Amino acid sequence: MDKKSQSPNKEKKIILQEDCSEDKLKNGILTLTYKKIYFEKTKGRIVTLSKKLLDEKLEIEFDEISSMKSEGIIIKKLVLALKNNNTYKFGVLSPGKWVKEIQLQMGEYTKEY
Repeated sequence: MDKKSQSPNKEKKIILQEDCSEDKLKNGILTLTYKKIYFEKTKGRIVTLSKKLLDEKLEIEFDEISSMKSEGIIIKKLVLALKNNNTYKFGVLSPGKWVKEIQLQMGEYTKEY
């Protein structure tokens, strides 16, 4: 699901997007834009192979992130630590790619503002 041109969150430029799960929030879609990171919860039905976006949405501004890393050997996760002491662990396919791209976008974002 990488590099989609449209998203339900109406952000214009999507850098990465992936169907994943977060340890506490469970299943959803993680989206990286040039300004933020979004996690939108989904509910799926195996019988019909469909997914429905729920109203629950986590928005993380770049300036809220205190650190990020890729952790794990067999089951790898993207770990985002926020300045408010919340930590989110997303089970994405390539967490190293996510870390690099978030760092790149954060650098571009700070240049602009």
